[in-house]
Amino acid sequence: MENIALAEPGAQLSIWALFMQAGWVVKLVMIGLLCASVWTWAIIVDKLVSYGRMRLALNRFEQVFWSGQSLEELYRTLADRKTTGMGAIFVAAMREWKKSFEKGAKSPLGLQTRIDKAMDLALTREMEKLEGRLGFLASIGSSAPVIGIMTSFQAIAGSKNTSLAVVAPGIAEALLATAIGLLAAIPAVIAYNKLSSDASKLAVRMEGFSDEFSAILSRQIDEKVAQKA
Repeated sequence: MENIALAEPGAQLSIWALFMQAGWVVKLVMIGLLCASVWTWAIIVDKLVSYGRMRLALNRFEQVFWSGQSLEELYRTLADRKTTGMGAIFVAAMREWKKSFEKGAKSPLGLQTRIDKAMDLALTREMEKLEGRLGFLASIGSSAPVIGIMTSFQAIAGSKNTSLAVVAPGIAEALLATAIGLLAAIPAVIAYNKLSSDASKLAVRMEGFSDEFSAILSRQIDEKVAQKA
């Protein structure tokens, strides 16, 4: 009789009423989905801010790097600082360059290989920072609606009655869980696609710098070898 009363016109079918009338399993699902939605937005905001800072850092570094300042002077400026992006790649390469020559490196090919590996490692670390927690967005985007829909079917099956008056409250309750799941999933999917694209663009810029700087150091290695010959 309680379910029939809830289905009648004027019955309490508000969001809060549906939540309070739900079973504890459904309540836990709803709370979990709400927490996932909040965490999703926290990640989105954090990534948008960090990507914006990375773009500014890349722009500033490129401006300084191509200004004609000597590599040694730029390295001394950045060596003791916490650098990101191209700056981190540059410092990693210059650190390997200086260590190798201080130890009397004799193989130009070996030196070039070590420098390239140092830059690759630095690039990998930077990409890990950029792509961190994006997997969570992908997981929420794919799983949250499914969780909500599963809850819907469970609620309908739990009614054990095909009467609309009996099933309606369960359907309304389950659709609320589905809506909460979509509330978390839709922003997560859109943000994941957007942020993944932005991360790829930043990676292309850093990879391009890494290749250019590798060529610059390769020429300098050849010059040093020629001077010693």
